[in-house]
Amino acid sequence: MKAIVFKRPGVYAYEDRPKPQIVNDDDVLIKVLGVGICGSDLHILMDPPMHPAKPDIIFGHEYCGEVAAVGPAVKGLAPGDKVIVDPHPPCGHCNQCRSDRPGQCETLYCQQDTPWFEHGITRGIFQDGALTSFTCVPAMSVYKIDNDTPFELAALAEPLSCVGYAIEKLDIQAGDTVCVLGAGPMGLLFAAMAKANGARKVIVSEPHEFRREKALKCGATRTVDPTKEDLKQVCLDETDGLGVDHCIEAVGQMLQTAIDVVRPSGKIIMFGHDETALPQIRLADIVRKEITIFGGFLGKYYFEKTGHIIESGILPLEEIVSHTFPLSEYQKGLDLLRAGKAMKVIIYPEEYPDE
Repeated sequence: MKAIVFKRPGVYAYEDRPKPQIVNDDDVLIKVLGVGICGSDLHILMDPPMHPAKPDIIFGHEYCGEVAAVGPAVKGLAPGDKVIVDPHPPCGHCNQCRSDRPGQCETLYCQQDTPWFEHGITRGIFQDGALTSFTCVPAMSVYKIDNDTPFELAALAEPLSCVGYAIEKLDIQAGDTVCVLGAGPMGLLFAAMAKANGARKVIVSEPHEFRREKALKCGATRTVDPTKEDLKQVCLDETDGLGVDHCIEAVGQMLQTAIDVVRPSGKIIMFGHDETALPQIRLADIVRKEITIFGGFLGKYYFEKTGHIIESGILPLEEIVSHTFPLSEYQKGLDLLRAGKAMKVIIYPEEYPDE
């Protein structure tokens, strides 16, 4: 089967790989339907890279598919079921998992003294992923979703799970005010979730006009071009001089801006992931304003809820997917994303060998 394979920083290949087979009793063979290109994929393909990955693995960790076959121990899944997949399930055995911190599982991104890929199990980054025709994963990673769900929306499950898991830390209440920094796919998902959770005002800061337009369709009540407007002043004007209740940093380098726009005792989610960012911040502002800052990373044990959110239609997910391409045109998706001319690009396989 054809596959997109990471070779080395800045280089991938479109090559043949063998179709995976069920080996373990709890394996599920999945016919891939759609795979999102993640911002981390772009970071991996930079030279030097901004995100680690294991050479010679099949790319693609944001995906949905259809069950093709199941191992003898699998229950609740059958051929023909449409499914979403958690590409980075916790092991359940390490000290972090056993201490109720599955998002910090030692098999994910938490190796402090060794290269991450030596122990990482995340599919599409450290193990074979889904930019191909078939993938085989343990049943614990697989969640059913309504068969009528469009594949391009179901493929948003992984990023949506991360957003949902993170935003619950803010405990947004009806009538709250929220500022989202950045209107890429993750920022748009945060804006949509904040509005769905009852925020009365959702202010989105984004320099690109077409992304600001998308934000208005995804729940934003006000957009700001930070290159032309004073974001802090806008947030003050929109909140009677107080500052917003919550700020979501979805860029990776703007923590000080988040600190500036929240009210005293406000809350921040630091979600943007930039391994190279070393921003300077005014620590006294955090102390004086008594701000609470949360980190947001992976959506652990959130996929069941994610499937229900997608099925409900409560979020305008169709506004976030801008392009779909066949696997052989993967480069087109990369080019559009790098040029800032796409939001979320979904890739789909063109053939399914030996079905």
